[in-house]
Amino acid sequence: MALAEILMLGRMLPLVETSLDKQFTVHRVAAADVAALPADLCARVQAVAGGAHVPVNAALIDRLPALEIVANFGVGYDSVDARHCATKGICVTNTPDVLSEEVADTAMSLLLMAARELPAAERYLRAGQWVAKGPFPLTRATLRGRKLGILGLGRIGKAIATRAEAFGLEIHYHGRSRQPDVAYRYHETLLGMAEACDTLMVVAPGGASTKGIVNAEVLKALGPEGIVVNVGRGTVIDEPALVRALQDGTILSAGLDVFEDEPRVPQALIDMEHVVLLPHVGSASQHTRNAMGQLVVDNLLSWFRNGKPVTPVAETPFVRKV
Repeated sequence: MALAEILMLGRMLPLVETSLDKQFTVHRVAAADVAALPADLCARVQAVAGGAHVPVNAALIDRLPALEIVANFGVGYDSVDARHCATKGICVTNTPDVLSEEVADTAMSLLLMAARELPAAERYLRAGQWVAKGPFPLTRATLRGRKLGILGLGRIGKAIATRAEAFGLEIHYHGRSRQPDVAYRYHETLLGMAEACDTLMVVAPGGASTKGIVNAEVLKALGPEGIVVNVGRGTVIDEPALVRALQDGTILSAGLDVFEDEPRVPQALIDMEHVVLLPHVGSASQHTRNAMGQLVVDNLLSWFRNGKPVTPVAETPFVRKV
């Protein structure tokens, strides 16, 4: 029996590449070469494997008439047009659960670093200022008494909430609907949650429905002691509005792992000493990334062997037609 043919968009982890090479016929293509895929290859491709850096949009999907499944590396899949896939019976999978704890650790680290100015304190020591000028100035912020509003109380959001409770924070949340099994205070609107809290944790996915929803009005509602942490998608926050809010003191600080136009980060954010910036490393440990990669492999193997994906996304709850 001929091996299923997979289109791999960009390079993937060695674990993924080695495993897929053993089970499938894999065609690797760089982002710059997607537009030039030969028609005979497009006609044979049954699966796509990749991550957020090479979009699987409607135009690409329509060029792959034999496509059955898109295996996305990452829990967020806004780079895949899942709705278009759904209309064509194409399954989309992602890699949930295996990264929740790692990202939650990163989120709480960002909150601690932003509140207590820990990166600035470390730079102060390394620059010899402790010797030259004495102790680092007292930090204005603390976690004591803070109210944390979580935007997106999914798997990662709940893992963050568990950690935040241990730090004594009062937990609020906003999402598309109230969750009946959750005791945290629910807010019907994002603005209402921001008005009730001084700390905003963004864990929402990207896409048109969430683009720029953390806007100037929401930031103003957090108040001058406000701290924003984003481990979801950079597009969820109106980035220019965030820059202005940090520059003029509308909010106090921010801890950001994601940005609107990665890897390009606004120079205005880089120039601010009181802002904590990470290069999208929320799940970037070898342990967690390998677990994510294995789930990509498992989804593809399960689809072609058993006709069922392991972790299909909500829009495409399909099984394979044989």
